[in-house]
Amino acid sequence: MDIRVKICGLSRPEDVAAAADAGAVYGGFVFFPKSPRNVSIDVARDLAVAAPVGLAKVALVVNADDALIDAITGAVPLDMLQLHGKESPERVAELRARTGLPVMKAVGIAGPEDLDQIAIYEQVADQILIDAKPPKGADLPGGNGLAFDWRLLQGRKYWTRPWMLAGGLTPDNVAEAVRLTGARQVDVSSGVESAPGVKDLDRIGDFVRAAQG
Repeated sequence: MDIRVKICGLSRPEDVAAAADAGAVYGGFVFFPKSPRNVSIDVARDLAVAAPVGLAKVALVVNADDALIDAITGAVPLDMLQLHGKESPERVAELRARTGLPVMKAVGIAGPEDLDQIAIYEQVADQILIDAKPPKGADLPGGNGLAFDWRLLQGRKYWTRPWMLAGGLTPDNVAEAVRLTGARQVDVSSGVESAPGVKDLDRIGDFVRAAQG
């Protein structure tokens, strides 16, 4: 099965190279100061410019204002924008038009009542990232290493946009997550790290191999 993998929170040239070498399709750069994976625009630009052809470069932002969006997109060669905050559907559509980039909107899931948000956001986003909802009071909207009950997604075939599964995925559980949810795309950040914000190059390879079976 052709499973497309995104390695998020890349911050070093060797991380980008390892993701590409392993066969990941997307590489994510985090622009959120509270995250241990946060990178400056200058660092992201250098990483993106040096990224191998074929690795789609994704900028993750959280409730970013227009000035930050313009600064990022004006300096970093990107293929996609990922909105991981509380952006409204109207804001998603606005940023899609403003940047001219495909937009992926993260939707946090804790229970079945949260699934309705997917149908709302897929009307304005190009892709949906289905992630675990962060605990109350958490500093990070994602990258917390938490999973949700994947059985909530079993048998759900009616979404019209491509979607990606995230939240608590590791080399040890990603194959089971794919089996239970039918996901064709998966996203990992903390699950391939040796410490917060520090990617483990071997685990990146292990994750991609496990996801793709």
